[in-house]
Amino acid sequence: MAKRIAAFAKRHGGAQGHLEYVGRAGTRIVLVGEDGDWGDLVAPTHTVAKSAARKAGLTLRASFDGEFAAKVRTGPYEWRRMAGIQVGGRANG
Repeated sequence: MAKRIAAFAKRHGGAQGHLEYVGRAGTRIVLVGEDGDWGDLVAPTHTVAKSAARKAGLTLRASFDGEFAAKVRTGPYEWRRMAGIQVGGRANG
């Protein structure tokens, strides 16, 4: 997992991340590249996620606040998905 994080950071001019607990599924590692591209990985536990981030040299943000979110570059796919899941919006698929 650390290798995948490091490879993402290398492809995108560096990266920062945020860890989000997702219940039994584990912990989501949200990656945001310096170029605005983003991605995520899910680790089986918070400990595994934190260790992988540390091994990859990833700077972790304490929260996914407005400043961090502003770094994310979204495209048509994300806008279609977000519009489709709004309450009362058109269903996805």
